[in-house]
Amino acid sequence: MLRRIIVLFLIALIVACKGNNDGKTIPVDDFFKIQDKAYYRISPDGKSLSYLKLQDKKLDLFVEDLASGQIVQLTHLSEKSISFYFWTSNNELVYYTEDESKERKSDLFVINKDGSKQIQLSSNEKTRVRVIEDQLIDDQYIIVASNKRDSTVFDVYRLNVRNGKMDIAAKNPGNVTEWMTDNKGVLKIAVSSDGVNETLMYRENESQPFKPVITNNFETTLQPIAFSEGEENVLYAISNVNRDKNALVALDLKTGKEKQVLFGNDTLNVVDAKYSRTKKKMIFVTCETWKKEKFYLDDSTRVAYSKIDQLLPRTEWRIMDKDKDDNVFIVRTFTDKNPGSYYLYTAKENKLKKLIDINSSIKEEDMSEMKPISYKTADGITINGYLTLPKSKKATNLPVVVMPHNGPGLRNTWGYNAEVQFLANRGYAVLQVNYRGSTGYGKTFYAAGFKQWSDKIQEDVNDGVKWLIAKKIANPKKVAIYGTGFGGYIALNCLYKNPDIYSCGGSNSGVINLFSYLKTIPPFLKSNLQMYYEIVGNPITDTDYMRFASPVFHADRFKTPLFIAQNPKDPRVNVAEGVQFIKELKKRNVPVTYIEKEEGPNPVMRQQGRTALYKALEEFLQQNLSKK
Repeated sequence: MLRRIIVLFLIALIVACKGNNDGKTIPVDDFFKIQDKAYYRISPDGKSLSYLKLQDKKLDLFVEDLASGQIVQLTHLSEKSISFYFWTSNNELVYYTEDESKERKSDLFVINKDGSKQIQLSSNEKTRVRVIEDQLIDDQYIIVASNKRDSTVFDVYRLNVRNGKMDIAAKNPGNVTEWMTDNKGVLKIAVSSDGVNETLMYRENESQPFKPVITNNFETTLQPIAFSEGEENVLYAISNVNRDKNALVALDLKTGKEKQVLFGNDTLNVVDAKYSRTKKKMIFVTCETWKKEKFYLDDSTRVAYSKIDQLLPRTEWRIMDKDKDDNVFIVRTFTDKNPGSYYLYTAKENKLKKLIDINSSIKEEDMSEMKPISYKTADGITINGYLTLPKSKKATNLPVVVMPHNGPGLRNTWGYNAEVQFLANRGYAVLQVNYRGSTGYGKTFYAAGFKQWSDKIQEDVNDGVKWLIAKKIANPKKVAIYGTGFGGYIALNCLYKNPDIYSCGGSNSGVINLFSYLKTIPPFLKSNLQMYYEIVGNPITDTDYMRFASPVFHADRFKTPLFIAQNPKDPRVNVAEGVQFIKELKKRNVPVTYIEKEEGPNPVMRQQGRTALYKALEEFLQQNLSKK
């Protein structure tokens, strides 16, 4: 009998210890650590590996020779940070730096992979550069778009990487929002917009003018992917023209008609498609329901990628870069419970080499599963989302943090989310809602959210909470709501309208005034302003609605504790207006926790800002939710 009691005691002790381990509190810093190395790229010949590495609080550019293992540090930055870089030949890289001012003054450089012969192509520019074609043409040019001539539009230039000279290749008449070259770097596609309708324009060569091919309302997707190299005047594109869900089609650029549907399904939405310049064909599409899934259009690619599947079981992976021969790949892995790793994969040898873990402080066994959920709204629409439950607690009567995503458009996706896992680790169930107006569920669902920011969208979120309560997962007295950008805007609207549902909530760089939001749209997006009017509201014709839908005009209706964070260097946030809003709230005795955090291009400053933000959020939720 005594022996049995001892055994039972030991079992109970083991279970108790296991329970304590499952419920351990992970430091805030561990969730939001920056990577020592990031942004891996492979040279076109597959012989050199490049990456950014943290050096004295700045990310510098390094290149490693894969055969010898020799590593060269190419940059030694002290003031500006690298925003992006790329290989433009087997021996040269171009990198772009920005400072931390609101103007984001930038420099552009080209440098040899051994660190020699660096040429500065531009200095302290206040304009933006977008790369259209990064491979060298005639051993000297790359194709870029820049708004240097006119801040409101992007023209196309041939940028000579030998001397920095930029020659205009196509002048923007004022309404072109997108440019595209063929596989040889010839500029053939322009997409124009009047703010609501978008027109795909085409020319067979650069001596001809662009001619309109097809016009669609902005709600309709027609996203160019690649030109066919087997058929003249044929463009592969992701399209939902005359259908609700995106498909991959071959478009006749002479007639504007679909020649072929390469992949289409009434229930699946194509979100990406890949063209192989080596094989000269489309090789797969990616569809997204609750997870992303590849559908192969090429048997040899299916066989080749199945080998990666076998090397990386039970994990998601994405190809981040590859050489021109489709032999050497940069592969990134992840799951919902693992930030993942970067690998170098060599197809001929079928070998993986780990380059780095994205966050080695995170242990998969300590994280929580991100499960897909769906529910019906009061008006009968199906809403999809994700529910992440704390690992150490039973799924009943839990405190909940609801997280509406940013917008307009966008959606929550399955995968590792540091913010979600942080909250789950603190004992909260986290509900992420893809409310109507989210992308990825067809254009009907997307359009259903237009001008519904303080109406149907808010109700979709509230119905999610009611669903959780009906399932007895949520403690109805312990529900918070928190979001970033438009997610913060939705959170604020839900809070003042539904104090019976939400005990507290917060906003991170949230929109508080739709009028001010429209004024902060940058000059180069002004051609899309009418589209924003359709989605958000027109400040002239929808004045009453926009006042009704803007939290800043309803300070007198807030009752519950608020958490508000702002980035003083964010050009899209009117910090002064936010501070005045907080003063109005405090006048009415609304408890407000306010924090200013900076998230610029500097990775160290970014981590410090995030750590401060989430420590403050943790304390706020503990005071206003956990202790209730």
